[in-house]
Amino acid sequence: MTAATSFSSARRFPDETPDRFRAIAREFVETKVDVIIAVTALGAKEAKQATNTIPVVFVVDPDPIGSGLVESLAHPGGNVTGLSLMAIDVSGKRLSFFKELVPNLSRVAIMVDPRDSTAPRFVAGYEKAARLLGLSTQPVEVATPDQIEQAFFAIARDGVDGVAIAGPLLFNQRVRVGATALAHKIPSLWGVAEMVPHGLLLSYGQDFPDFFRRAVGYVDKILKGAKTTDLPVEQPTRFKLVINQKTAKGLGLIIPQSLLITADEVID
Repeated sequence: MTAATSFSSARRFPDETPDRFRAIAREFVETKVDVIIAVTALGAKEAKQATNTIPVVFVVDPDPIGSGLVESLAHPGGNVTGLSLMAIDVSGKRLSFFKELVPNLSRVAIMVDPRDSTAPRFVAGYEKAARLLGLSTQPVEVATPDQIEQAFFAIARDGVDGVAIAGPLLFNQRVRVGATALAHKIPSLWGVAEMVPHGLLLSYGQDFPDFFRRAVGYVDKILKGAKTTDLPVEQPTRFKLVINQKTAKGLGLIIPQSLLITADEVID
Protein backbone atom coordinates (compact mmCIF):
# COMPACT_ATOMS: atom_id res chain seq x y z
CA MET A 1 0.00 0.00 0.00
CA THR A 2 1.36 3.41 -0.92
CA ALA A 3 1.46 5.95 1.86
CA ALA A 4 -0.54 9.13 1.32
CA THR A 5 1.46 12.22 0.49
CA SER A 6 1.41 14.83 3.24
CA PHE A 7 2.06 18.53 2.94
CA SER A 8 1.65 21.71 4.92
CA SER A 9 0.30 25.08 3.86
CA ALA A 10 0.60 28.68 4.99
CA ARG A 11 -2.16 31.19 4.44
CA ARG A 12 -1.82 34.96 4.44
CA PHE A 13 -4.50 37.63 3.96
CA PRO A 14 -3.12 40.97 2.71
CA ASP A 15 -6.53 42.73 2.87
CA GLU A 16 -5.92 44.24 -0.60
CA THR A 17 -3.02 46.35 0.67
CA PRO A 18 -0.23 46.52 -1.96
CA ASP A 19 2.60 46.71 0.60
CA ARG A 20 1.30 43.61 2.37
CA PHE A 21 1.14 41.68 -0.90
CA ARG A 22 4.80 42.53 -1.46
CA ALA A 23 5.85 41.59 2.07
CA ILE A 24 3.96 38.28 1.96
CA ALA A 25 5.46 37.37 -1.42
CA ARG A 26 8.95 37.97 -0.04
CA GLU A 27 8.13 35.94 3.06
CA PHE A 28 7.07 32.95 0.96
CA VAL A 29 10.21 33.20 -1.15
CA GLU A 30 12.45 33.41 1.92
CA THR A 31 10.81 30.34 3.47
CA LYS A 32 11.29 28.48 0.17
CA VAL A 33 7.75 27.22 -0.33
CA ASP A 34 7.17 24.75 -3.17
CA VAL A 35 4.26 26.61 -4.79
CA ILE A 36 2.61 30.00 -4.31
CA ILE A 37 -1.14 30.31 -4.92
CA ALA A 38 -1.97 33.96 -5.62
CA VAL A 39 -5.71 34.48 -5.63
CA THR A 40 -5.75 37.96 -7.19
CA ALA A 41 -3.87 39.70 -9.98
CA LEU A 42 -1.99 41.94 -7.56
CA GLY A 43 -0.87 38.95 -5.50
CA ALA A 44 0.35 37.15 -8.62
CA LYS A 45 2.20 40.25 -9.80
CA GLU A 46 4.05 40.65 -6.50
CA ALA A 47 4.86 36.92 -6.38
CA LYS A 48 6.25 37.03 -9.91
CA GLN A 49 8.41 40.02 -9.04
CA ALA A 50 9.67 38.27 -5.90
CA THR A 51 10.74 35.03 -7.62
CA ASN A 52 11.39 33.60 -11.06
CA THR A 53 11.89 30.04 -9.85
CA ILE A 54 9.08 29.14 -7.41
CA PRO A 55 5.91 28.19 -9.37
CA VAL A 56 3.06 30.68 -8.99
CA VAL A 57 -0.59 29.76 -9.66
CA PHE A 58 -3.06 32.65 -10.02
CA VAL A 59 -6.76 31.99 -9.52
CA VAL A 60 -8.92 35.00 -10.39
CA ASP A 61 -6.99 37.19 -12.80
CA PRO A 62 -9.38 38.92 -15.24
CA ASP A 63 -6.70 39.50 -17.89
CA PRO A 64 -3.38 37.66 -17.31
CA ILE A 65 -1.94 38.63 -20.70
CA GLY A 66 -2.84 42.30 -20.30
CA SER A 67 -1.41 42.35 -16.77
CA GLY A 68 1.87 40.89 -18.01
CA LEU A 69 1.69 37.69 -15.97
CA VAL A 70 1.95 35.38 -18.98
CA GLU A 71 3.09 35.61 -22.58
CA SER A 72 0.02 33.81 -23.90
CA LEU A 73 -2.71 31.52 -22.60
CA ALA A 74 -1.37 28.50 -24.47
CA HIS A 75 2.27 29.15 -23.59
CA PRO A 76 2.51 31.07 -20.30
CA GLY A 77 6.32 31.20 -20.19
CA GLY A 78 8.24 31.75 -16.96
CA ASN A 79 7.11 30.42 -13.59
CA VAL A 80 3.51 31.65 -13.58
CA THR A 81 0.29 30.03 -14.80
CA GLY A 82 -3.32 29.68 -13.65
CA LEU A 83 -6.84 30.63 -14.61
CA SER A 84 -8.17 33.56 -16.65
CA LEU A 85 -11.57 34.92 -15.65
CA MET A 86 -12.26 36.54 -19.02
CA ALA A 87 -14.06 39.09 -16.87
CA ILE A 88 -13.27 42.00 -19.16
CA ASP A 89 -14.14 40.02 -22.30
CA VAL A 90 -17.75 39.57 -21.16
CA SER A 91 -18.30 43.20 -20.10
CA GLY A 92 -20.68 43.70 -23.02
CA LYS A 93 -22.81 40.66 -22.18
CA ARG A 94 -22.95 41.66 -18.53
CA LEU A 95 -23.95 45.22 -19.37
CA SER A 96 -26.61 44.05 -21.86
CA PHE A 97 -28.28 41.99 -19.11
CA PHE A 98 -28.13 45.06 -16.87
CA LYS A 99 -29.80 47.24 -19.52
CA GLU A 100 -32.53 44.64 -20.04
CA LEU A 101 -33.28 44.58 -16.32
CA VAL A 102 -33.04 48.36 -15.81
CA PRO A 103 -35.13 49.71 -18.72
CA ASN A 104 -34.31 53.39 -18.09
CA LEU A 105 -30.58 52.77 -17.91
CA SER A 106 -28.67 55.59 -19.59
CA ARG A 107 -25.64 56.46 -17.42
CA VAL A 108 -23.51 53.84 -15.69
CA ALA A 109 -20.86 54.47 -13.06
CA ILE A 110 -17.84 52.14 -13.09
CA MET A 111 -16.59 51.70 -9.52
CA VAL A 112 -12.99 50.48 -9.21
CA ASP A 113 -10.04 50.56 -6.83
CA PRO A 114 -7.38 52.77 -8.47
CA ARG A 115 -4.64 50.68 -6.83
CA ASP A 116 -5.83 47.59 -8.72
CA SER A 117 -3.65 47.07 -11.81
CA THR A 118 -6.63 45.71 -13.76
CA ALA A 119 -8.83 48.76 -13.07
CA PRO A 120 -7.93 50.67 -16.27
CA ARG A 121 -8.76 47.62 -18.39
CA PHE A 122 -12.07 47.11 -16.60
CA VAL A 123 -12.99 50.74 -17.20
CA ALA A 124 -11.97 50.54 -20.86
CA GLY A 125 -13.92 47.30 -21.33
CA TYR A 126 -17.09 48.77 -19.86
CA GLU A 127 -16.68 52.03 -21.79
CA LYS A 128 -16.40 50.16 -25.07
CA ALA A 129 -19.41 47.97 -24.26
CA ALA A 130 -21.44 50.97 -23.12
CA ARG A 131 -20.87 52.85 -26.38
CA LEU A 132 -22.19 49.88 -28.36
CA LEU A 133 -25.30 49.84 -26.16
CA GLY A 134 -25.86 53.60 -26.36
CA LEU A 135 -24.90 54.20 -22.73
CA SER A 136 -22.58 56.75 -21.15
CA THR A 137 -20.13 55.92 -18.36
CA GLN A 138 -18.58 57.63 -15.36
CA PRO A 139 -15.53 56.09 -13.61
CA VAL A 140 -15.62 56.27 -9.81
CA GLU A 141 -12.57 55.42 -7.71
CA VAL A 142 -12.76 53.79 -4.27
CA ALA A 143 -9.39 53.11 -2.64
CA THR A 144 -10.49 52.47 0.97
CA PRO A 145 -13.63 51.06 2.62
CA ASP A 146 -14.41 54.48 4.10
CA GLN A 147 -14.84 55.89 0.59
CA ILE A 148 -17.70 53.53 -0.33
CA GLU A 149 -20.49 55.64 1.17
CA GLN A 150 -19.05 58.83 -0.32
CA ALA A 151 -18.85 57.22 -3.77
CA PHE A 152 -22.48 56.04 -3.74
CA PHE A 153 -23.62 59.42 -2.45
CA ALA A 154 -21.90 61.10 -5.42
CA ILE A 155 -23.37 58.58 -7.88
CA ALA A 156 -26.89 59.19 -6.55
CA ARG A 157 -26.38 62.96 -6.50
CA ASP A 158 -25.26 62.95 -10.13
CA GLY A 159 -28.35 61.06 -11.23
CA VAL A 160 -26.46 58.00 -12.49
CA ASP A 161 -28.83 55.12 -13.29
CA GLY A 162 -26.65 52.17 -12.21
CA VAL A 163 -23.18 51.09 -11.19
CA ALA A 164 -20.83 48.37 -12.43
CA ILE A 165 -18.43 47.26 -9.70
CA ALA A 166 -15.04 45.57 -9.98
CA GLY A 167 -12.00 44.82 -7.85
CA PRO A 168 -10.88 42.67 -4.90
CA LEU A 169 -11.22 45.46 -2.32
CA LEU A 170 -14.89 45.94 -3.16
CA PHE A 171 -15.47 42.19 -3.14
CA ASN A 172 -14.08 42.00 0.39
CA GLN A 173 -16.44 44.84 1.32
CA ARG A 174 -19.43 43.20 -0.39
CA VAL A 175 -21.78 43.49 2.59
CA ARG A 176 -21.08 47.20 2.89
CA VAL A 177 -21.23 47.75 -0.88
CA GLY A 178 -24.56 45.96 -1.24
CA ALA A 179 -26.16 47.72 1.71
CA THR A 180 -24.99 51.13 0.53
CA ALA A 181 -26.19 50.55 -3.03
CA LEU A 182 -29.63 49.60 -1.70
CA ALA A 183 -29.73 52.56 0.68
CA HIS A 184 -29.20 54.91 -2.26
CA LYS A 185 -31.60 52.96 -4.53
CA ILE A 186 -28.88 52.36 -7.12
CA PRO A 187 -29.01 49.20 -9.29
CA SER A 188 -25.63 47.46 -9.24
CA LEU A 189 -23.90 44.60 -11.01
CA TRP A 190 -20.70 42.59 -10.84
CA GLY A 191 -19.16 39.49 -12.37
CA VAL A 192 -19.14 37.60 -9.07
CA ALA A 193 -22.23 35.63 -8.01
CA GLU A 194 -21.16 35.66 -4.36
CA MET A 195 -21.79 39.42 -4.27
CA VAL A 196 -25.44 39.26 -5.29
CA PRO A 197 -27.01 37.99 -2.02
CA HIS A 198 -25.70 41.09 -0.25
CA GLY A 199 -27.87 43.54 -2.19
CA LEU A 200 -26.49 43.74 -5.71
CA LEU A 201 -29.01 43.42 -8.51
CA LEU A 202 -27.23 40.93 -10.75
CA SER A 203 -23.97 39.27 -11.73
CA TYR A 204 -22.73 37.54 -14.84
CA GLY A 205 -19.42 35.77 -14.71
CA GLN A 206 -17.47 32.64 -14.02
CA ASP A 207 -18.14 30.01 -11.35
CA PHE A 208 -15.70 31.02 -8.60
CA PRO A 209 -15.87 27.83 -6.48
CA ASP A 210 -15.07 25.86 -9.64
CA PHE A 211 -12.04 28.08 -10.27
CA PHE A 212 -10.60 27.38 -6.83
CA ARG A 213 -11.05 23.65 -7.33
CA ARG A 214 -9.28 23.87 -10.68
CA ALA A 215 -6.42 25.85 -9.10
CA VAL A 216 -5.83 22.95 -6.73
CA GLY A 217 -5.41 20.76 -9.81
CA TYR A 218 -2.55 22.97 -10.98
CA VAL A 219 -0.83 22.66 -7.62
CA ASP A 220 -1.22 18.90 -7.67
CA LYS A 221 0.41 18.67 -11.10
CA ILE A 222 3.27 20.97 -10.10
CA LEU A 223 3.99 19.03 -6.92
CA LYS A 224 4.12 15.88 -9.06
CA GLY A 225 6.77 17.43 -11.29
CA ALA A 226 4.94 19.39 -13.99
CA LYS A 227 6.47 22.68 -15.17
CA THR A 228 4.44 25.88 -15.28
CA THR A 229 5.56 26.40 -18.88
CA ASP A 230 3.75 23.15 -19.78
CA LEU A 231 0.49 24.13 -18.06
CA PRO A 232 -1.64 26.42 -20.26
CA VAL A 233 -3.80 29.09 -18.67
CA GLU A 234 -7.36 27.79 -18.42
CA GLN A 235 -10.47 29.83 -19.22
CA PRO A 236 -14.01 29.56 -17.86
CA THR A 237 -16.04 26.61 -19.11
CA ARG A 238 -19.34 28.21 -18.08
CA PHE A 239 -20.74 31.57 -17.01
CA LYS A 240 -23.51 32.16 -14.48
CA LEU A 241 -26.26 34.77 -14.51
CA VAL A 242 -27.55 35.46 -10.99
CA ILE A 243 -30.36 37.93 -10.22
CA ASN A 244 -31.51 39.20 -6.83
CA GLN A 245 -35.30 39.38 -7.02
CA LYS A 246 -35.56 40.94 -3.57
CA THR A 247 -33.26 43.77 -4.65
CA ALA A 248 -35.25 44.21 -7.87
CA LYS A 249 -38.45 44.61 -5.87
CA GLY A 250 -36.77 47.11 -3.56
CA LEU A 251 -35.73 49.15 -6.60
CA GLY A 252 -39.19 48.95 -8.17
CA LEU A 253 -37.96 46.82 -11.07
CA ILE A 254 -39.81 43.96 -12.73
CA ILE A 255 -37.57 41.14 -13.94
CA PRO A 256 -38.41 40.33 -17.58
CA GLN A 257 -39.54 36.76 -18.16
CA SER A 258 -36.70 36.31 -20.66
CA LEU A 259 -34.16 36.94 -17.88
CA LEU A 260 -35.95 34.71 -15.39
CA ILE A 261 -35.72 31.87 -17.91
CA THR A 262 -32.07 32.62 -18.72
CA ALA A 263 -30.85 33.07 -15.13
CA ASP A 264 -28.91 30.26 -13.48
CA GLU A 265 -30.08 31.46 -10.07
CA VAL A 266 -32.76 33.86 -8.84
CA ILE A 267 -32.42 34.98 -5.22
CA ASP A 268 -35.77 35.63 -3.52
